[in-house]
Amino acid sequence: MAAVADPTSEDALLGGKLTLRQPLRGHRFGHDAVLLAAATSARKGEHAIELGAGVGAAGLALARRVGGLTVTLIELDPDLAALARENAARNALAERVRVVCLDVAAPVAQFADAGLARDSVDHVLMNPPFNAPHNPSPDQARRLAHAASPGTLSRWIDTAARLLRPQGVLTLIWRADGLTGLVVALASGFGAIAILPVYPKPGAAAIRVLVSAAKTSNAPLSLLPGLVLADSDNKPSAQADAILRDGAALVLTAP
Repeated sequence: MAAVADPTSEDALLGGKLTLRQPLRGHRFGHDAVLLAAATSARKGEHAIELGAGVGAAGLALARRVGGLTVTLIELDPDLAALARENAARNALAERVRVVCLDVAAPVAQFADAGLARDSVDHVLMNPPFNAPHNPSPDQARRLAHAASPGTLSRWIDTAARLLRPQGVLTLIWRADGLTGLVVALASGFGAIAILPVYPKPGAAAIRVLVSAAKTSNAPLSLLPGLVLADSDNKPSAQADAILRDGAALVLTAP
């Protein structure tokens, strides 16, 4: 197992179906990773890539749910990439999950050298940095995971579009108040955009949106019924509990 300089913890995900090592400082996985994995409509025999995978929470949750799926985790930080590789092994997923230490914005040639050719992937999933860079965290790892410079979202979407085959699907989670910019960024290369708002409790404004989009599709946009995470007593909703604890899928298609 790879050694990492910063202290780490071992934490359960999906009600104990995954045990992941992650740094005690910096970005730590949470509900967003599980929701992203649940919303990715991958199937057995396909290949999915997670961009900015961190310690692998979303990609490994997806691999746990979908047997026979091949997953590649792309992560810039070598320490986090090492942890992702270790996490794949400790959860008996190393045969189907590969980790590549690479910048999402790396040149095409670097992706090709890693065996990731243009137009070759069935699914891309990602949770890009989405906070404005004002008052950035003093912790570098947390800053890289959360703070987005101008153009970050477009660069990540461009990389996803390059990797996906025609009609391949991009799935991402984003700030609800940034939805307009996200739809604009997707409009030039994607269609069949499906948007599912995520609400913390009944009557509250959405805090996140889960979005899927198909490369080169001409299908129209659809706004789906939202997911409510908890009831008014702050107890998890039945749907959220099924996703976060039991690993249930979250379908991003119109009923």
